[in-house]
Amino acid sequence: MVLTPAIPAHAQAPNKPSPHTGKAAAPADPPLVDLAGYQQLLAKFRGKPLVVNFWATWCEPCRDEYPLIVDLAKEFKPQGISVLGIDMDDDSDMNLVRRFIARNQPPFPNYRQKPGINLDAFYDGVNPQWKGTMPQTIFYGRDGNIVGFFLGTRPRATFEQAFRSTLATTANASGGLYNSGH
Repeated sequence: MVLTPAIPAHAQAPNKPSPHTGKAAAPADPPLVDLAGYQQLLAKFRGKPLVVNFWATWCEPCRDEYPLIVDLAKEFKPQGISVLGIDMDDDSDMNLVRRFIARNQPPFPNYRQKPGINLDAFYDGVNPQWKGTMPQTIFYGRDGNIVGFFLGTRPRATFEQAFRSTLATTANASGGLYNSGH
């Protein structure tokens, strides 16, 4: 299991100028996570509704969708939904990842899939219906079970309904809600 200790992105200070240089501090790299580390993250959020968004800078729909996830995370946080981001970029894209996170200023932690892992096993362990389509967003109930997911992007209204349904489903402890590929 790899869960590199680091300050979560949401706990990091925004890129404020350094008193020594006057330049903005570089954002820290997202901590690396493999499947066991991902499952450990899920366990930390058990008891709360959770939304996990898998994204990458090379994925154009992800770049369009991520600011929406940031907005909805802010909107639904007071109602009790937690959000995590999982970046799927390679080491060679870290400058893009840092800029992307700095530009979007997510109010939630972001992690990065550990390079060199078996991606098919990672996808299957996260969601057996996921074969790598990006972006993927998974909605978890308070019990830690998947209550719905989106493979590919969706319009804002669909995401808002999914966030509301996740809250309602976890409150009522009912079964699965929305699913799906295109």
